Amino acid sequence: MERFRFEITEELEEERIDKCLSMLIDSLSRSFIQKLIKEQVVTVNGVPAKGSYRVKADDMVEFELPEAVEPDIEPENIPLDILYEDRDVIVVNKPKGMVVHPAAGHYSGTLVNALMYHCGSELSGINGYMRPGIVHRIDRDTTGSLIACKNNAAHLCLAEQLKEHSVNRRYVAICYGCLKEEEGVIDRPIGRHPTERKKMAVNERNGRRAVTHYRVLRRFEKYTYVECRLETGRTHQIRVHMASIGHPLLGDEVYSNRKCPFHLEGQTLHAKTLGFRHPSTGEYVEVEAPLPGYFSHLLEVL
Repeated sequence: MERFRFEITEELEEERIDKCLSMLIDSLSRSFIQKLIKEQVVTVNGVPAKGSYRVKADDMVEFELPEAVEPDIEPENIPLDILYEDRDVIVVNKPKGMVVHPAAGHYSGTLVNALMYHCGSELSGINGYMRPGIVHRIDRDTTGSLIACKNNAAHLCLAEQLKEHSVNRRYVAICYGCLKEEEGVIDRPIGRHPTERKKMAVNERNGRRAVTHYRVLRRFEKYTYVECRLETGRTHQIRVHMASIGHPLLGDEVYSNRKCPFHLEGQTLHAKTLGFRHPSTGEYVEVEAPLPGYFSHLLEVL
């Protein structure tokens, strides 16, 4: 079993314990942490924690991850575009429209279903039985490189790299309008939208720090082709950040109210480059996912 032990610092004081732990451990979802708390797996100063508990400075929070549960979701023979694979990790080029892991309304046809068929039982179990192997995610309509882990040691190593912001994640996107600068940094916290709970937003009060570095690749009459490098990895980060500076992504039906003149299915966002330190060898590995056909064609049209 993997064991976690944290001494709470003053900066985290008064945070709810589930939120606090999700901030400290990027590899575990908040819902999975809430499940552990409900099952009295998580202790504070040796006493099982309550879900409503707000942590105090110097609290000692401890828990052990239960043994991985055999997923009750079905493996499916869905073709994968594999960019890199060895005994520890697999990097795939996720297509548009594919959900990363099963959730309400999407229990089949996901990347996890495909990975379970391809990898068999060789997937990490740290992130719960619904997300075997999954250490990070990209949106359903975002294409490109995504890494999954085949064992818990690799998962913990990659999760730590994500926490340290040492994973090289570079996206390309087409946004509305013409950016004034050739490059820039957006450093604005992201959290839940105050009224629309399915959306994220720049949230100065309750958001977590989010940093996106962007640079212009090419300018068009009404649009700009940009590269965005993630320093952090918040939900919908690039989409929210670019919209926050007045340049939402072309095709984004959630964070833009502009009418798209092209027949697109969601935002023009592609996870092109993924670089990481290999969990076994320590060597730097970098893969690139080629642009999908619709994206290349759109650039030619523009």
